[in-house]
Amino acid sequence: MALFFFARFIKFITTFVFLILQSLYMSFVLYNKLSGLATITFNRPDKYNSFVREMALEVQKVLDDASADPNIRCILMTGSGKAFSAGQDLVEATDPEGPEMTKIVQEHYNPIIIRIREMEKPVIAAVNGVAAGAGANIALACDIVVATQSANFIQAFSKIGLIPDSGGTFFLPRLIGWQRASAIMMTGQKISAEEACQMGMIYKVYPDDHFSEEVRILTEMMVNLPTRGLGLTKKALNVSAGNDLYTQLAMEDTLQTEAGTTSDYKEGVQAFLEKRKPNFTGK
Repeated sequence: MALFFFARFIKFITTFVFLILQSLYMSFVLYNKLSGLATITFNRPDKYNSFVREMALEVQKVLDDASADPNIRCILMTGSGKAFSAGQDLVEATDPEGPEMTKIVQEHYNPIIIRIREMEKPVIAAVNGVAAGAGANIALACDIVVATQSANFIQAFSKIGLIPDSGGTFFLPRLIGWQRASAIMMTGQKISAEEACQMGMIYKVYPDDHFSEEVRILTEMMVNLPTRGLGLTKKALNVSAGNDLYTQLAMEDTLQTEAGTTSDYKEGVQAFLEKRKPNFTGK
C-alpha cells in the first residue's frame, strides 16, 4: 500500500513539474481553443510582443495544432498589452551568442508566414496596437486584418538598414500598389489604422472601446461559415497573383468542383430552397 501511494506521489510531482515547465515554455504565447475558434495571443507585453526564437517556434507549434484540429474553424491572432507586435527583438538579433540573421528569417518568420497562407482555414489578425517590422507583415499575411483606431503599422526595417522580410515585399505591393508600398517601406513612415484602411492595407478599423466586441462578432461569423469553401477560396487567392486568366479559370474550375462535393454546399443549397439559415459544419 505504501508503495502504491509513493508511486502516486511521484506521478503527481512529475505531472506538476511538467505543467510548470510547459507553462514557462509557452509563456510567450497564449493559446486558447473555444467553440471552433483558436486564439493565438503574442504575450511579451513588456517588450511590445517583440519576437524571440522561443516565441516564434511556439507560434509555429500552435498554428500547426490549429490547422490539424478538425474542431477549429477559424484562427485569431492578436497581442497582449498595448501592441500587436513590434517585430524582432533587437537584443536577441544583436546578441553575439544569439541566432544569426539568416536563421531568424529562415527559421523564425518564414515558417510562420507559410503556415498562415497554407492553412485551409481563415486566419484573422486583430491588431490591437502597434504592428511594426515583422509584426506588421505577419498581420498582413493573414486573410482578414482589423485594427483598433489607435493602432498603427510601421515598416521599420529601413530605420536600421534592413529590408522588409516576413513576406512584406510580397504582400504590401499587392495590397496597396507598388508606389505606396515602396514609399512606406523606404521612409519607414508610421501609417495609422485609418490610413491603412483607406489605402486597402487592412479590412476595417474599429473604435478602441468597441474593438473586442467587434472582433468577437467577426470571429463568431467566420466560425459558422463553410470552412472547406473558405479554405478553397484561400487556395485560389494564393495563386491568383502569379497566374494568367486562363490558368486561374482552370484553377477555379478545379476548386469549384471540389467545393461542390462538400456537405456544406449541400446544406447551403438545401437551406436556400427551404428559406432558412444554413447550419454549416465546416465539412
